[in-house]
Amino acid sequence: MCWTAKSFIRGLSFSVKYCSKDNHLQTICLYSKLKPKKCHILDWSGSTRNSTVPPGSSLPWRFFSCKQEGTEIPCKRKKIASITTPELLHKDLLKSEQKNWNEISGRYKAMAERIKKKIEELHNKYTLSSGSPRIKVGESVYFEENGCIFLSKADDVDEGKVHILLSAEDLGFYDAFIQRIRISPDQRYMATSLKSENSEEATCVVMKLGDFPVVEKVIPNVFSFEWVTNDVLYYTSQKNLKCQNVFMTTFTKQKHTELVYTEQDARFFVDIYCTKDRRFLTINSNSKTTSEVWLVDCRHPFKLPVLVQARTKGVIYHIEHRNDELYILTTYGEPAEYKLMKAPVGSSGMENWQLVYALEEKSKLIDLEMFSDHCILFLQNAGHLYLNVISFVSHSVHSIQLPVWACAFELESHPEHTTSTCYFQLTSPVHPPKRFAYSFKENNLIEQAVQEVPIITNCHTIRLLAKSKDETLVPITVFHNMNSKELHRKPLLVHVYGAYGIDLNMSFKEEKLLLIEEGWILAYCHVRGGGELGHSWHKDGCQHNKHKGLHDLKACIMLLHELGFSQPKYTALAAASAGGVLAGALCNSDPELIRAMVLQAPFVDVLNTMMKTHLPLTIEEQEEWGNPLVDEKCMKYIKSYCPYHNIKPQYYPSVFITAYENDQRIPLTGVLRYVQKLRKAALDHAGRTKKKGNWIPNIILDIQANGSHCDSSWEDSLNEVARQLAFLKKELEDV
Repeated sequence: MCWTAKSFIRGLSFSVKYCSKDNHLQTICLYSKLKPKKCHILDWSGSTRNSTVPPGSSLPWRFFSCKQEGTEIPCKRKKIASITTPELLHKDLLKSEQKNWNEISGRYKAMAERIKKKIEELHNKYTLSSGSPRIKVGESVYFEENGCIFLSKADDVDEGKVHILLSAEDLGFYDAFIQRIRISPDQRYMATSLKSENSEEATCVVMKLGDFPVVEKVIPNVFSFEWVTNDVLYYTSQKNLKCQNVFMTTFTKQKHTELVYTEQDARFFVDIYCTKDRRFLTINSNSKTTSEVWLVDCRHPFKLPVLVQARTKGVIYHIEHRNDELYILTTYGEPAEYKLMKAPVGSSGMENWQLVYALEEKSKLIDLEMFSDHCILFLQNAGHLYLNVISFVSHSVHSIQLPVWACAFELESHPEHTTSTCYFQLTSPVHPPKRFAYSFKENNLIEQAVQEVPIITNCHTIRLLAKSKDETLVPITVFHNMNSKELHRKPLLVHVYGAYGIDLNMSFKEEKLLLIEEGWILAYCHVRGGGELGHSWHKDGCQHNKHKGLHDLKACIMLLHELGFSQPKYTALAAASAGGVLAGALCNSDPELIRAMVLQAPFVDVLNTMMKTHLPLTIEEQEEWGNPLVDEKCMKYIKSYCPYHNIKPQYYPSVFITAYENDQRIPLTGVLRYVQKLRKAALDHAGRTKKKGNWIPNIILDIQANGSHCDSSWEDSLNEVARQLAFLKKELEDV
C-alpha cells in the first residue's frame, strides 16, 4: 500500500510521458484494446501505492513532467489597456516561440512519423496484451475499459457476460479519464473520480448500483475519497493544487454533508485512505518533511477524528492497523530512515512506539503491503530489488532477491487483507511488466505466465558507482544492446531527476526499448536529492545541498565516458520537471560533456519562482528549495545554481524543451524567458568566436496547447515523444 500522500506519478517517461510533480494517487496503467490512450494510473483499492516514492514521504509538486500555473490571462478587447507589461511580454514571447516552432518543425516531421509507427508497434506488442486490471470483491469483478466501468461475476468475465456501470462520455465527460474507483463495502454504491487532461481538479461521481445504476451525487474538485461504511463517504477537496479540507457525506435517508477536518498550515497537503482491514480511515496531513495522522473509527463514522501523534518537525509517519495495534511506518528515531514500528490503538503516542523491523544500512524501503498475518516489504539495495516477508505468526523474516533485470515494481490491488497471495509486476525501462506472485502458504515466489509477453534477451543491465566531488559513491544503472560493438561510438541518453526524495522513473517505456534495439545506450543517474538510497540521500541533496546533486551528475557522465560508454559528441541529457534544475545547471557549468539536452516541462527558474508566494506551491516547496524571501544566504545559494540566472555566452549543447500552456505547476513565463536568454547567449558566443564552421546549437521550444502538467492524451504524448526522439537522432546520429 502506499503510505504517502498518494498520487499520480508513474507516467510514461519524458516520452509517453512522465506524470509528475506530485499529485497523490498511484495505480495501474490502463490501455484500451479498442482505442489506445495514454496510460492513466487507475486506483481501485483502498490502498494506493507508488513504487517510486519513499513510503511516508510527501510527494513533490515538481516531479517528472511538470508545470505550474497557466500564466496567460485572457482579456476582452475593450480591456486591453489594463493588461500589465509582464502579461504583454508573456504573450509576445509565446507568439514568438510558436512562430519559431512552426518554421522549424518541418525538419523533424518525416523522422517523427517513422518513430511514431515504431513506438505504436512496440506498444501493441508489449502493452496492449496486458489488458485492464481487475478487482474482485466477493463474487463480483470490476474493471475499466476505454472510459467505462464494467461489472461481471467472477465466473463470467472471460465469457464476456458483463454489465456497464458507468460511461464517462455518457455522463458528459468527453475528454476525461477515470482516475480512482471506490466500491462501498456492501457494493450498493460506487464512487469514481473523472479528470480532464487539461485540468488538475477531478470530479467525483457517486452512483447507486443495481439493475439500473443511477447517479446519486456529483462532487466537484475532489482529490481523494473513501467509503467508511456502506453509506458514508469521506473526501478531500482540492483548490489551487492544495488539499486542506476533509468532508463527510452520507447516503442515508437524511442525506447531509459536513466539514470534518481543516489543515491550517499552507505547507501541508491532506489525503485520506483506509487501513487494509478497513478498521480505520486515516486523515494524513503531510508537508515535505513532517506528517500528522488522525483516525476515524469506521464502526463509528460520526465520531470526531482522533490524533495518533502530534506533528513533530522532521518526523514522517503513516499508519496501518492489525489486531488492535497500529503499525507505523516512520522516520522517527536513529537513523532517520524508514522503519516499521507499532503501538496500541489506545496509546498511540510516540513514547509508546516499539520497533518491529529496521532496514539494513543503505537499504531503501520502496513499498509495504499489510495482510492479516504477514507484512511484505519491497526493498532496494545497491540497485537490486528485494522482497522481505514478515510473519506475525512465526515472528520470522523471509528475504528473496528479485530478478537482477528488475528496476521497478507495481503492486496489484489486494482488497481482501486475508488473502494468501500477493501479486505484483516487475519491470525496467526496457523490460515490459512481468507478473509475479508470492504465496504465504508455500513461502515462495511464483512467476506468472498469464500473458504471453515476449522476453527481452538482447539487453544488458549494468550497475555502476561514480565517485562524486566529496568522494560519495553515486549509483548509475546502464542499459545497452548486447550485440552492440564499439560502444564509445554509440549514442548515449543520460537521465536525471534528483529532487523531493523521488526515485527516477524506471518503469517500462516503449521508446526506451526502441532506442536499445537501435543501438543506443541508456544511463540513469541516481543522484542526491532523489530517494534511491533512502531519506538521508534526499536530505543530502536539497536546500543548501543542491550543488551535491550537480556534482553527482557530472561525476556520473564522466565515469560513463571513461568506461567507454559513448563520448561527449554522442551524449544527450534528458530530464523533466524538477529534474530540469540539475540538467540546466550542468548545461551551464559543464556544457562540453553533452551534445544535446531534452527537457519536459522543466523547472529552470528556481529563484524567481520561489520569490513569488502568490503561486500555489511556493510556500510548501520551501522545505525543498529554501526560502529566499527571508534568508539572504538562501537567495545567493539558489542563484548560484539556478539554470536561468547562470546562463552566459559560451558553448551550449542543442536543447529541445516541451512545455504546456495549461501547466499549473511550472510557470510557462519562466520557460519562455529561459529559452530566449539561452538562445541569445549561444548566438553571442558564436558571434564572438567567429571560427570557420562554428557550430550554433538548436534551441527549440515546443509549446503544447493541450495537456497539462501531468496528463496528455495518448495521441498527444506519442507525438511529443516522436518529436523529442527525432530531435535527438538528428543531433547525435548525424554528427
